[in-house]
Amino acid sequence: MIEIRNITKRYGAKTAVDNVSFIASPGRVTGFLGPNGAGKSTTLRILLGLDRADSGKTFIGGKPYTTLSHPLRSVGAMLDGASAAPGRRGVDHLRWIAQSNRIPQQRINEVLEIVGLTNSAKLRVGKYSLGMKQRLGIAASLLGEPGVLVLDEPVNGLDPEGIRSIRRFLRRYASEGNTVLLSSHLMSEVAETVDDVVIINKGRVVSAGPLSQITEGFKSLEDAFFALTSGDSVIGW
Repeated sequence: MIEIRNITKRYGAKTAVDNVSFIASPGRVTGFLGPNGAGKSTTLRILLGLDRADSGKTFIGGKPYTTLSHPLRSVGAMLDGASAAPGRRGVDHLRWIAQSNRIPQQRINEVLEIVGLTNSAKLRVGKYSLGMKQRLGIAASLLGEPGVLVLDEPVNGLDPEGIRSIRRFLRRYASEGNTVLLSSHLMSEVAETVDDVVIINKGRVVSAGPLSQITEGFKSLEDAFFALTSGDSVIGW
């Protein structure tokens, strides 16, 4: 389980996240949604130990991320696509990450096949399209066969078939008892992928709960999202 407990983060006079709390449960895909600048990236960075909250705590499986001895085996994350050096081959990028966490080399071929990059593994990352870079980032997050996935805009740049493929994979991954937390701006795709939704606006959680509850009374998740982020409504479990 991912637990975000009352985290607040300020940058000077600006409050990026304000007393944010929510959970992402095993066996479910949780969508983390919000307008640009709402606090999504800051929250995810705090969860993964890349930023420090001014107050509050975050836990993955009951422990702070920074205390995990082999983090890639517990948590797979993608916040900035592949974040790979343009001159490095895709397979070498994965090999370096695998070595850093003592992950068997055979796992590299497995994740390349999962994301559909087997035939492009020896290309330099600089020659990858945006969608291919996204696939490489997802492959890296899967190397350690983690029980938790944290993905920021995982289908950005993918073609329709690529989007459907990732959707099917994430649904299957969660059905095996794993926890998936993802952010996305593609509302129609989120609605077909997630079980639960957390909506953040202006640094505060304005809605959290099962997808069916969030969309009750609305024609779509997109309609619910815009209604909830344009006012001061707050609903939850």
